[in-house]
Amino acid sequence: MEKILIVDDLPMNREILTDMLDGYEIYEAENGREAIAQLKAHLTEISLVLLDMIMPEMDGLDVLEIMGDNGWLSDIPVIMISSDDSADVTHKAYELGCTEFIRRPFDALVVQKRCRNIIALYSKQKKLVDLFADQFYENEKNSQMMVDILAHIVEFRNNECGMHVINVQRFTEIILRELVTRTDKYDLTEKDIKLITNAAALHDIGKISIPDNILNKPGKLTNEEFQIMKSHSAAGAQMLDDLPFHKDEPIVRASHDIARWHHERWDGRGYPDGLKGDDIPIGAQVVSLADVYDALTAERCYKKAFSHETAIEMITKGECGQFNPLILECMNACSEQMRLVKEGTQNINKNDEEEIKGFARELLKNDAIYTSDRLLNLLEYEKMKNRFFEGITGGCSFEYSVNTRMLSFSKTAASALGVQESIIDPVHDKALCSILKADTLKLLSARFRASTPDSPIVQLYLHQYITGSEQTFRIDTAEDPGSYPPGTKCHTYRLICRTTWTLEAPQRYTGVIGKLVPNESAYGIMKGVDIFDIKGIL
Repeated sequence: MEKILIVDDLPMNREILTDMLDGYEIYEAENGREAIAQLKAHLTEISLVLLDMIMPEMDGLDVLEIMGDNGWLSDIPVIMISSDDSADVTHKAYELGCTEFIRRPFDALVVQKRCRNIIALYSKQKKLVDLFADQFYENEKNSQMMVDILAHIVEFRNNECGMHVINVQRFTEIILRELVTRTDKYDLTEKDIKLITNAAALHDIGKISIPDNILNKPGKLTNEEFQIMKSHSAAGAQMLDDLPFHKDEPIVRASHDIARWHHERWDGRGYPDGLKGDDIPIGAQVVSLADVYDALTAERCYKKAFSHETAIEMITKGECGQFNPLILECMNACSEQMRLVKEGTQNINKNDEEEIKGFARELLKNDAIYTSDRLLNLLEYEKMKNRFFEGITGGCSFEYSVNTRMLSFSKTAASALGVQESIIDPVHDKALCSILKADTLKLLSARFRASTPDSPIVQLYLHQYITGSEQTFRIDTAEDPGSYPPGTKCHTYRLICRTTWTLEAPQRYTGVIGKLVPNESAYGIMKGVDIFDIKGIL
């Protein structure tokens, strides 16, 4: 069912329009501030906004301007409601992005037809945009999620670096494309091929949990060491299962299956689960063969590289375990293509190879990868926000957007503070200013705007002084609360924030995200508690 947001300060007008729009799900807002809050909460659901021109607190033109600044008007059309026929007002509304007007008194047929036609028009436009953007979006999403996953796994230690991952991806794609020309048994689409190829990059992530002395041992492994080495496939799958994000996305599920089962064999003699035949996912089967071929033709600490011809012969004769006969046919059919790819990567410029290795070493030794600007700039805004919040324990979270002029609290924080979850123009919000004075909010805003894209982290301290039933507080750059009268208790909390900026030059300040957390190093107060009485703090 299509959803329409009706914004009008008069309940009677909202009721009349709701009755006229039978068959639609209706959201209501009695002023502009409520409208922005509703849009933010239901942005992907609302198909149309009926917006009154004249309202208290924030009028319709202000709402249109905020919607335009945030790019919402490209997806959500707005029909203005007005009894003002002046050309200036009409022109201004159209300039700000209004789609159409309806006048009071309402004509039911006109309201119904215009709403239906505009919703249908935007729906067709969305389908066309989605059609052209789908492939690009999928590629970008897969690449972005791979960055997220790599950011997760760098908590572990990985000693292997080089072209192996790239080679496995290339060979996987070559074999898959040959496979779809020979059979439709596996029903592989172009999208599936790209998904498996991308997921192949994580086939050996479990190896970063294997001890150095085993992973890099130059000689033959003992039986005990080999059992530990074999655990990497299950370990890699477990890492992906333990991801706090994206775990149900197709790219993550494909990566999980490949990581766990790329050492299974067609005759059931592989590990860790002894799967047999086509019980092994086709992606894992192909990556397995690609992995073996590249391992054979590469020099390792425990062996010299075999020639392309020798490697193909060893795999075909079953000297490296049994593979799906159909996949072996594909490998032999595109053997020359694989050889050219392999030789091309072996002849990679030595400086380029060292640069790749150097970048990997720098990335992997960075223990604070979640907060590195390099990574955060690659992630989508929402992912960056989630990583930042997840990286800090305790306290309450908040977000401020310059475009919407909206301050948003988590549900827990809003409930404890006794304020709304979404507050527009917080410096002038009476409820918030009764807790944090307007001067304090202005001071915070100035500190945030003084940050830069290269130095976006802002840390301040909130000092709470309690004398009997009275309490006062101040925000300071110093952790030391200073002197205070006898009989007064002082609690100090860290206000940890990250300002956000546009990626395109010149970079523009867009807002801030942050958390208020106990300053455990100084006072050890409420250690480990995520939910606490904000009113007792502020």
